[in-house]
Amino acid sequence: MRNFILKHDKGIYRLLEILPGLVSWNIIFFPYWAIFVIPNVVAYFILTYNIYWFYQSFQIAISATVAHLRVQASMIYDWLNDLKPFPDWEKVHHVVIVCTYKEPLYILERTISSIANQTLPSKQISLVLAMEKNEPEEERNQKVTVLKEKFASAFANFFVTIHELKVGEIRGKASNERSAAIWTKKELVEKRKMDINYLTVTSSDADHTFHPNHFAALTYAFLDNPNRYKRFWQPAVLFYNNIWRLPALTRVPNILASIWNLSQLARKDKLISTSNYSLSFKLLDEIDYWDPDKIPEDWGIFFKAYYKMKGGIEVDPIYLPIYADAAESTSFWKTIKNQYQQRKRWAWGVSDDPWIIKNYFLTPGVPFWEKTMRLLYVLQAHFLWPVHFFIITIGLTIPSILNPRFARTTLGYTVPKLSSLVLTIALVFLGVMLVFDKIYKPQRPKDYPLWRAVIAPLEFFLMPIAGFFFSALPGIDAHTRLMLGKYIEYKVTEKV
Repeated sequence: MRNFILKHDKGIYRLLEILPGLVSWNIIFFPYWAIFVIPNVVAYFILTYNIYWFYQSFQIAISATVAHLRVQASMIYDWLNDLKPFPDWEKVHHVVIVCTYKEPLYILERTISSIANQTLPSKQISLVLAMEKNEPEEERNQKVTVLKEKFASAFANFFVTIHELKVGEIRGKASNERSAAIWTKKELVEKRKMDINYLTVTSSDADHTFHPNHFAALTYAFLDNPNRYKRFWQPAVLFYNNIWRLPALTRVPNILASIWNLSQLARKDKLISTSNYSLSFKLLDEIDYWDPDKIPEDWGIFFKAYYKMKGGIEVDPIYLPIYADAAESTSFWKTIKNQYQQRKRWAWGVSDDPWIIKNYFLTPGVPFWEKTMRLLYVLQAHFLWPVHFFIITIGLTIPSILNPRFARTTLGYTVPKLSSLVLTIALVFLGVMLVFDKIYKPQRPKDYPLWRAVIAPLEFFLMPIAGFFFSALPGIDAHTRLMLGKYIEYKVTEKV
């Protein structure tokens, strides 16, 4: 198998790019043609899928509850005091790379201020503001001047790097933070002789707001783990910074995504670095940093480390929230478009799958069961992304209309009833998510009408519409583009 893949590398890789779209399109269309040929199979398939969805909803509700309890404890815990028994705790130094491109000054100030206001002494934090050269120079320099004047003394170091796109690189976060990290290593390790064994790197978006305990908790997690050089650390990314300004149609998917992120902290078997994460600088250096020719960088860096280190790489949760901006723009329709583009970029994570699948077969020494479970989770998360809406929401409705004879059979009558019952019970778990949304969502702004806040739970009736436009459609868009070789370009989510 290995020799065959190496001999036909380009052809097999192209087939693997076609595979996600081929699978998702076939599953979506399956009920519509098979209802005429094997209607019983279609009925049982949809019922099974609904039971699977029920299980997923139940799992998210339970794991979100566990994660919530741990987050609440972690937010009030005295992490700094718990660090003191470690004789080397003051040696740990955190490099925080904040990638930015045209973000407004106030967003950068909010993010950097949250890093400056940590319970961990600021002398243990270096900030790297990773900027892009193609941002207008005057605008870039104005922001740097203001930020340095305000925050330079708040950190051990306040670095500014300017990334210029090179041949073979793709515009995006990965190439920018790679450039920033390599420069920082030269500055701190090679020039200032800091011990790389005590350095961590945090990959942060420009709109992320950290909890004050974040880096104290990260320091503890780093020192307390003997396998620290084979670990990533992941907080819960909650899209709540601007949640009250969003139209209901985009507020709903951002709330669901936030609670899903919270729930994943308690599922270490499925936890993979996402959006904001940390790892040791030693591990990052050993695996040669982020790949500059890829758009998805979070799952990509995890699996790059996983295969290069022959397995054993895991993501440990940091039970603290990171507040992020949801996609927004200056008008309703622009916000809709912005949200769609962001979800399509997220769905483009499927472009990592050919590389992940190929290395599953090519990388020797990785424990079989461990890598198989990792791969199965990737396939389930990416391949089924566009499918859920069509099977869960439409189910047997349209297929039964197409084949009314089957609809009049016992099975054709019973399965929709059972599916409806299963999905109705699953709504109980949505209630659990709404409770956590109430807890973690910022307080209602004074200019936000009280009556709208009271009826906010009714917005979840928009879930089918939001599910189509911000899950199924961008998912199938990404799958189809990859299948046809129409690769997307990185577009920074607009900030207002």
